[in-house]
Amino acid sequence: MDVNGTVAEGFEPVRAAFVRNFEVLGDRGAAVAVYRDGHKVVDLWAGTKDVDGSGTEPWARGTAQLVRSATKGVAAAALLLLHQRGLLDLDAPVGEYWPGFKAAGKERVLVRHVLSHRAGLPVLDHPLTPGESLDPLRGAEAVARQAPVWEPGTDHGYHALTYGWLTGELVRRITGAGIGDWTAREIAGPAGADLWIGLPQREAHRVGRVSRIETPPADGALRARPKRSVTAAYEDPSSLTRRAFAAISPFPDQNDPAYRAAALPATNGIATADGLARFYASLIGEVEGGGARLFTPQTLSAARTEESAGPDRVLVVNTRFGLGYMLHGSASPFLSPGSFGHPGRGGSLGFADPESATAFAYVTNGFRKTVTADPRAQALVRAVRGAVSP
Repeated sequence: MDVNGTVAEGFEPVRAAFVRNFEVLGDRGAAVAVYRDGHKVVDLWAGTKDVDGSGTEPWARGTAQLVRSATKGVAAAALLLLHQRGLLDLDAPVGEYWPGFKAAGKERVLVRHVLSHRAGLPVLDHPLTPGESLDPLRGAEAVARQAPVWEPGTDHGYHALTYGWLTGELVRRITGAGIGDWTAREIAGPAGADLWIGLPQREAHRVGRVSRIETPPADGALRARPKRSVTAAYEDPSSLTRRAFAAISPFPDQNDPAYRAAALPATNGIATADGLARFYASLIGEVEGGGARLFTPQTLSAARTEESAGPDRVLVVNTRFGLGYMLHGSASPFLSPGSFGHPGRGGSLGFADPESATAFAYVTNGFRKTVTADPRAQALVRAVRGAVSP
């Protein structure tokens, strides 16, 4: 297997795990990047830019891919930075910034509830069409009309799609800018990170085609089958699980240029592995090449302080969330208990581990039937853990 890029001394097992992902776990095109103390120690890529037979162009250093829900970590940073700057109170009602949101029993939904998946708004009774979903105002209007499906603040459940309209509209109400433009100016720019929420046309040539649907993992790729209760939840049209992921129905073609150009901060961020890892490195420290530190120690502490834990009413497994970030646990095993980040359904993963001063990202064009702990990403995480452990 031809692998391009470099690893620092001591990180050779990451290269071996990356090669195995292609030879055993069936990866077609992917990249992994790791920063330690603000310096890049892993930068690897291999395979083809496109997952399907539409082209044989090799994955290059600057190839970017759709990272799905890994986008949520970037959206969370936008709200936390607004809080850090004194423009957003995490304990204020969302309706204080967005008056129309107060309808249908949502007066007591706090900004904190949005970030920690406790708002009670994971579904839409009237799902958006693919065309409607590309207009952020239509999504915000739909969420504003929606009644909570549980008393806000009393329980948690993954807001798979609605998280994007909630966070995006808060950014727009406070700053006057769309979250894609604000992120480019205030996050990606200062961090020096190649990531976008709403892909600019000038960057479209860098992005490969991804799987249209999740494909089964390669033989032996999973250690265990999903629990029967989880499978049943995804198959039941009336379940919160199925309805949360069907808030846009049918789901748009993720290779459609119009979908990629729209700003959907729950699902359609696009990044290089280096860009996503560099973003997380910037949350915990300065980064080589002039990347600024984005979070103060106080904001960093808030981001990874547990807000929600236990049975997730949507994912039907135990999950842990801080303010916008998944925390280390059985559903999202990162490097250590202090790690925080976000996976993307089907494979991608980005996170930071402040205790070891490590930031990690894996991106792929081959989506699998995994929601949180993809075996390819986890193989790389295990190799990194071995490299940074004393």
